[in-house]
Amino acid sequence: MTVETSEPPAGTLHTRTVRPPTGPRGASLLARATSIPALVLGLAVVTLAAAGPMQLLDQRLHRRWIVDLAPGLEPFVQGVLDRIAGQAVGLPVLAVVAIVLAHRRGSWRPIWFAVMAEVAFFFGVGALKLLLARPAPVVGETHFLAGGLLEFGERGISYPSGHAAEAVLVYGAAVHLIARYSGASPRLVGVLSWAVAAITVNSVVVSFALGWHWATDLIGGVLAGGLFLRLLILGDHRDWGPPPSTDGIEMARAQGQGPASRAAQLRLLDFH
Repeated sequence: MTVETSEPPAGTLHTRTVRPPTGPRGASLLARATSIPALVLGLAVVTLAAAGPMQLLDQRLHRRWIVDLAPGLEPFVQGVLDRIAGQAVGLPVLAVVAIVLAHRRGSWRPIWFAVMAEVAFFFGVGALKLLLARPAPVVGETHFLAGGLLEFGERGISYPSGHAAEAVLVYGAAVHLIARYSGASPRLVGVLSWAVAAITVNSVVVSFALGWHWATDLIGGVLAGGLFLRLLILGDHRDWGPPPSTDGIEMARAQGQGPASRAAQLRLLDFH
C-alpha cells in the first residue's frame, strides 16, 4: 500500500492512493499487466493473431455451447446474464454513481468523467469495430475487412466485442468515480473492483456460450475496454475535466474533522 502523507495545498483535496489488496508483488504485477503500454501491446498482438494465426482456432472453438449443453438455460442466459454488461444496465449504473457524487461534491467532474466514458465507448471502441469490420460468427467469415456496418449491420462489426469492452469500461469507470470522489474505504473499492472483474468474465462467458462472438473478439474487447479506461483515468488524474469542488473539505471542517481525518476518507483507485 502506498500512501501520500504530505499536506495538500490550501483549497485542494488530499487523497490517498490505495493499491488493490493483492500483496506488494501481486499489486506490482497487476499494475504492469494493466498499464497503458501493456494494454496497447496486448491489443495489437491479439488483433494481429485474430487477423491470421488464430482464425482456425476461432472456428474450431465456435459453437452455440449453451444450446448444445444446457438449452433450458438459454432464455435466462440471454435475457438476464447477457444484459448485465449492456447499455440498458451499465449506463444507468454509471449515471447514478456520477450524479450522486456530483451532487455530494458540488462538482461537474464525476458527470464529465461518465460522459467521456460513453464517448470512449462509442467513438473509441466503436471506431475500432468500424475500421476492422470483422463479421460475427453468424455470417460465417473470420477475416477482417470482410464485414461492415452497412452490409451486415451489427453482425458485420464483431471485433472487438462491444459487450466485453463495455463491461470493463463502464463499470470500471463507476468504480473509479467511487474510489476517487467518495469516502469509500479501500476494502469497499477492492470488493467493487472484483465485481467489475466478475461482470467482465460473465460478459465473455455468456457471449461465447451464446455463439455471438469469435473467441478473439472477446479478448480484444476486454483489452480495448481496459485501455480506454486507463486513458480516461490518466486524464482525470491530470485534471483534464472541470475543476473539483472543495465543498467536501469545508463540510468535513464543519463536522469537526481535521485534514488528516478527511485525508483518510478520500481514496483513489490506483491503476498506475
